[in-house]
Order: sequence, then structure tokens, then C-alpha cells
Amino acid sequence: MAQQHLDPTDPRSRHAGPVPTGDALAGYLRAQATEFLRALRLHRETGSGANGSEGSAEAARALRRSARRISASLHTFQPLLDSDWCEAMRPELAWVSGTLAMEHAYTARLERLLAALHRLSGSAAFPAQTGARVTAAPAPKAGAPAQERGNLTVGAAKAGALLDRQLTLARTRAHSTALQALGSSRFHAVADKVAVLASEVPLATTAGTTDLRPLSIAAQDRLADAVTALPLVVAGHPYNAAALVHGLSPDTVPHPQDAPWHQVRLLLRLHRYAREAVSGPQGNTVVDLRLLAAGQALNRHRDASEASASAAQAARTPRIAPATAYALGVLHADQRHEVEAARFAFQQAWQQETVGAS
Repeated sequence: MAQQHLDPTDPRSRHAGPVPTGDALAGYLRAQATEFLRALRLHRETGSGANGSEGSAEAARALRRSARRISASLHTFQPLLDSDWCEAMRPELAWVSGTLAMEHAYTARLERLLAALHRLSGSAAFPAQTGARVTAAPAPKAGAPAQERGNLTVGAAKAGALLDRQLTLARTRAHSTALQALGSSRFHAVADKVAVLASEVPLATTAGTTDLRPLSIAAQDRLADAVTALPLVVAGHPYNAAALVHGLSPDTVPHPQDAPWHQVRLLLRLHRYAREAVSGPQGNTVVDLRLLAAGQALNRHRDASEASASAAQAARTPRIAPATAYALGVLHADQRHEVEAARFAFQQAWQQETVGAS
């Protein structure tokens, strides 16, 4: 059995110290609101070109981080806050975070799929720089020397070009949508409310004497219940062939097996942010490596799931060559394999957490 660790940020621990109340929550929300405003100012100072600068991209990531934390806190600790205000703010913050995330998601997805194509073809020609536009390598000619065999086949090259066109177009549209959103009256209204939050948190009258830990524990219990409902026995196998069922059907809805895992990822994030609010500024420096590993596995699961969906969507493109469709099918199967590997990694991390906390 793994050695038990005393975690001062665990809401169930009985460490000495003041009981975290609504005042601690108010301080956490003010800090996150300040981070939001600082990131917004940085984004306006760095500007954004056709594809955005590195500074503006980092500012957008900081905006998403603070928006997620504020929204999660409003969800977990809503009984300690003004209910109407929470209900009005949460969807707006989710809109900000979701809109700003799309461009990065499409960029990372394209890089992931092109890298997988080169890996499946035995090619080392894939460039490592982030955000680079990639042109698939040509197929080797008959009788080519052995060192050229790593180049992409004709089907893989055309599949990469098709994915490049589709996802680059989606990324460009997402970039335009984000720019329009940041200049809209809707976003300005959200920013104004966050600015008020940085100085005045709408706490309920009883929040000053209410312990935060029961609400944080409730978030942890919801996560544990959701994990218990996952098919971890199936995920214990290196590869679950059932994940490919209906993978290339005309129905473009997300894979039915993936939804519970995506929900666990969201609940894990709520749990982490609730721990941050309860632990306070000093406790926020303590990192639970087990939760971090579990979260990384679920992020990999999400990325592979979305990449497999993009490969399947590209395979439905009318009038593509059979070799291209075949390459996309292999790519889809590869990403579903990555989904299963991520589930297995999550299982290992979660079991380690459970043993360590026992």
C-alpha cells in the first residue's frame, strides 16, 4: 500500500488553523477577478494580428483560466453568494472561456493529427514548432532508398492536406469569432461585472460564519460518484475495440462512450478549484501530483476524442480517394486507441490517489 500523505489542502483534513468561511471565498474571487482584469489589459496592450501574437495568446489563456475559476466557484459555493447574480454570471463566464478556447483547440488538434499521420507512416519529418502550417511530405517513388520510406504515403499526404484545410479554416473562423466577442457589448458587460467583483463580492448574509469545507467536500463526493460510474474495468484493458463501434457512422454527435469521461473531467476541475478556494493563498502553492496526473490523463482523453471526431468528419468528405479515406480511417482508429490509453492512465492515477488517501 502506498504511504499515506498528509495533505493540508484536503477539506477533510483536521489540521490546525482558522475555519475557511465566506471571507476566504470573497478573497479568492477578488483575486481571480483581478487576474481577469490584468489579462484583459495585457491582451489589449499586445493586440492581435491575423493569427494572434504570442502575448495575446498568453493573455487569452489567462483570461480563460480566471473565468473558469470564477465560474467554478459560483457553481460550488452558490449557497454563500447572491443566487440571481450567480445564475446570471455563470453562463456569461462560460461563454467567454469557451469562445477564447476554440482557436487554441483547433491549432492543437491539427498539430496532433498531422503528427499522428507522420508517426503512423514512420516519418520523422513533422516540424515541432507550434502553430506552423504543415505541408505533408510526398510519397516515396518506386525504388526509393530506405531512408525515404519514412515519407507519407499518397493517402496519408492527401489526408493531411484535407485536415489542414478543414481545421485551418475552422481555426481562422474561431479567431475571428474571438476577436468579435472581445469587442462586443456582451463581453464589455461581463468585464464590467468582473471589475465590480474585484472590489465587492455579493456574499449572502450568513456567508461570513459559514464553513466552506462542506461545500468543497460535496464537490469532491460528486467527482467520486462520477468516477465510480465509469467503466474502469473496461478501461483497464490497453485497447477497447468497442470504442470503434459507429465511429464512422453518418451521425456526427460525440462518441457515446466519451460523455461520462468528459463529465468527470469537468467535475475534477470543480474539485481542484474548490480546494484552491478553501486552502487560501498559501495553500494554493501545494500541488497534489495525483490529481494533476488524473487531470492530465483526462485532458489527453478529451484531445484524442475530439481528434478522432475530426478524422471521422474528414473521412465523410464527398468524393475523396479511397486511399485518403483509408488513411483517415487508420488515423481515427489510432486516436480511439489514444482515448483508451488515456482512460487507462486515468485509472492508474485515480487508484493511486485512492490508496494514498486510505
